[in-house]
Amino acid sequence: MRLFLAGFALLCVASSAAAGTLVIQPVAVPEWKAVYGRVEARDSLAARARVGGTLVSLNVSEGDTVKAGQRIAVVRDDKIDFQVSALDAQLKALEAQLRNAEAELTRGQTLVDKGVTTSQRLDQLRTQVDVFRNQIASSEAQRQVVIQQGAEGDVLAPADGKVLTVPVTKGSVLMAGETVATLGGGGFFLRLSIPERHAALLKEGASLAVETASGTLEGRLAKIYPQIAEGRVTADVDVPGLPTDFVDARLLVRVPVGTRQAVLVPANAIASRSGIDRYRHVARCLG
Repeated sequence: MRLFLAGFALLCVASSAAAGTLVIQPVAVPEWKAVYGRVEARDSLAARARVGGTLVSLNVSEGDTVKAGQRIAVVRDDKIDFQVSALDAQLKALEAQLRNAEAELTRGQTLVDKGVTTSQRLDQLRTQVDVFRNQIASSEAQRQVVIQQGAEGDVLAPADGKVLTVPVTKGSVLMAGETVATLGGGGFFLRLSIPERHAALLKEGASLAVETASGTLEGRLAKIYPQIAEGRVTADVDVPGLPTDFVDARLLVRVPVGTRQAVLVPANAIASRSGIDRYRHVARCLG
């Protein structure tokens, strides 16, 4: 084949010299490998339930676009309301005991001033007042913890992105940490899996051609992963305007994996006769 190309090039050069119109030479052209790439989200994030309970509200479905911090579901634990009620009753009892202890302390102070009782008894009353006050502070802090647990029933989107999967339904019973929805965020890219025999020929930054339903897009080989798995190397491609209607969709990609020698002839130098393409000046020289 190389001898044919060389002979054809010399023949074209000779014919060009005779006609004085065209000189062509073998040139290096890219060798393309056709592979399929998969549209993937740059980040895959799970929106999880922070508390266990029943899923009483589900506000998203597959394909929805969400913002970071947006409430996508609500998990309710009925026990939390009972715990808050129990702590409220406990606080009322402690406040009543504190009022009684403060009244006892006031009377004790009066008796000490009159010399009827000792200072030791007064110190005991002060200690009792402090104990009740600290118990009230502890119960109030515990109540805030329980209220916060109830507020954590809101399942929030961890980042901006698109909802990929929703593995639960309204009314489901969830455990703390269980996934409510999976989000794809951080933008989308095209992931390739290329046979390892072409790994050494791949270059980061190389241009690629991506076939889509709306036409051919130009992409750039952004990253080549160093680990080869099952005889294939993984690479990521940045494609401006990449269609993201369907995540994990497969698109045909033409990847440059080397170069070869070829003779390029202008189209206006070719004449078709009887279904056969001929080089005009070669035909004239041979004729």
